[in-house]
Amino acid sequence: MKDVCSLEASGLLSVDAALAQIQNTLSSITETEKLDLKHAVGRVLATPVTAAINLPSDRNSAMDGYAFASGDIKTGQPFNLTLVGTSWAGRPFSGDLQPGECVRIFTGAVLPERADSVIMQEQVTAEQDSVLFPANCRPFQNVREIGEDVKQHSVLLDAPKKLRAADLGLLAAAGVDEVEIRRKLHIAFFSTGDELLALGQKLESGQIYDSNRYILHGLLTNPCFAVRDMGVIPDNKVLLEQALVSAAENNDVIITTGGASVGDADYIQEILAACGQVSFWKIAMKPGKPLAFGNIGKCTFFGLPGNPIAVMATFDKIVSVALRQLSGEPALKTLQLKAVCQSPLKKAAGRQEYQRGILQQNTSGEFIVESAGRQGSNILSAMSRANCYIVLPRECCGVQIGEQVIVEPFESLI
Repeated sequence: MKDVCSLEASGLLSVDAALAQIQNTLSSITETEKLDLKHAVGRVLATPVTAAINLPSDRNSAMDGYAFASGDIKTGQPFNLTLVGTSWAGRPFSGDLQPGECVRIFTGAVLPERADSVIMQEQVTAEQDSVLFPANCRPFQNVREIGEDVKQHSVLLDAPKKLRAADLGLLAAAGVDEVEIRRKLHIAFFSTGDELLALGQKLESGQIYDSNRYILHGLLTNPCFAVRDMGVIPDNKVLLEQALVSAAENNDVIITTGGASVGDADYIQEILAACGQVSFWKIAMKPGKPLAFGNIGKCTFFGLPGNPIAVMATFDKIVSVALRQLSGEPALKTLQLKAVCQSPLKKAAGRQEYQRGILQQNTSGEFIVESAGRQGSNILSAMSRANCYIVLPRECCGVQIGEQVIVEPFESLI
């Protein structure tokens, strides 16, 4: 059986081919800004950061215990050392450690110069100023050497890199208080269509509430983006042209939903032919066959389908990849897992499908997946239940229970 929408299969562009064309067209933004470390999480590092100091900068203890010199060990037998002081984190022992002596030490505290070993406090017996060490005491244990984490003048973080909490911790440990990052990507988006109504208004026959803008608002919630919601633009050629031209003047990217097909009321194609350079593609994916991509001046344009699930699928598989590239983020390979399907899946040959699924791990550790429900491109309830895409290749003609499929987890499985 053939997908009715795929009868023109020879004219359909594969997802990979569409991505290749887009990625070959786009260049990352180059403008940068300096930002305080506390506000840099999620942003893209623009220049490498080198270490001004060693990490750690002093030899220190990896645990609470007693620091001593390995030369004092009596091989194969217990031995006593004299306790001469304490090294606290932030308050090192100030004396010189002599043969036959040890110091009480706490995690992170600096080792005395002669000490090269630390024993856990649970392994010794301490009585006043005498500490009994066991016969199996091992040398050179539990010591963090100078620069064992990061050497002075080495690269702490290379660019480009999207900064995570751990990266901020590494930078702070090295004394870095600000970083140079790529500026935010400015993105405007709006929905098109006379049938769309704002929340809070009473629906009349033939009208629907605009869900696409809320979907895009959620998808575009990213520290790297500065986002402008332009609302709903009716199917009016003059208003649509004004909105597009205005948005292109002040943004890096415009994303629209609806009007990407060739219906009588879809003016987007006509307008963009006059004020931009835009290609209208039919992509071999389901949901989300129609897609427009191009530019209005220096502004990149994406025209997505009108159905909400098609909006999400085309954003996830195509637009998000382009936005990461524009933001200067390193390319990210989508995580794919193999899972055993627990539901029969209907599919016609012709387009690669991204069906919505619920991925779990059974008691044996095996990944299993089932359909999240009806797969129409307007069925938001199934997308809300889903935590993954079940990826079915173009040639697939359906899946039986027990067959293995490829799944792509959403960002969170919670």
